Amino acid sequence: MNKQDVIAFFDHCAPTWDAGMVTNDAVIGHILDNARVSSGDEVLDVACGTGVLFPYYLERGVSSVTGIDISPRMVELARNKWGSEPRVALICGDAEVFTSEKRYDAIVVYNAFPHFVDPAVLIRQLASLLKEGGCLTVAHGASRERINRHHQGSAAKVSRGLMPAEELCALFADCLQVDTVVSDEAMYQVCGVKRS
Repeated sequence: MNKQDVIAFFDHCAPTWDAGMVTNDAVIGHILDNARVSSGDEVLDVACGTGVLFPYYLERGVSSVTGIDISPRMVELARNKWGSEPRVALICGDAEVFTSEKRYDAIVVYNAFPHFVDPAVLIRQLASLLKEGGCLTVAHGASRERINRHHQGSAAKVSRGLMPAEELCALFADCLQVDTVVSDEAMYQVCGVKRS
């Protein structure tokens, strides 16, 4: 898997992305509760796509959402939808090397983790962008088994598969204190908090 293939794949998918999106409000609510997303937070949404989670963040009264995605077409569509919302900023870029002076209360990687070339590098980089006490979450709104079956199709070339939650916990443990692990029929999530 390489990043140029990932960009090309998601650029190709972008025009029909929203039409094919299935969301479960209860599961997303549970994910964001575990991720501690709340009023006044500054959130970084990694691999934000067209901004699927933006309305959920805004409903919670966050002060800002920064969305980053490696696909120019996804970011273009997100800008078309969210460009007039003052609390939303969008960046076309690679989260594995993204740096910022800003530090975030919550960083969310939703329905995207298997598409990153180097998961360990991603986790370390994102942890460095958290405020002390901030939470990083990697989550999917479906079971690990279902995600992996789905990615065996057209996305096989751009997916490394979703690792068992225990493996992801080990990656988190280098730089974060894991406080939530869920891997069941409804969802997959690991959350870690940055301690001093």
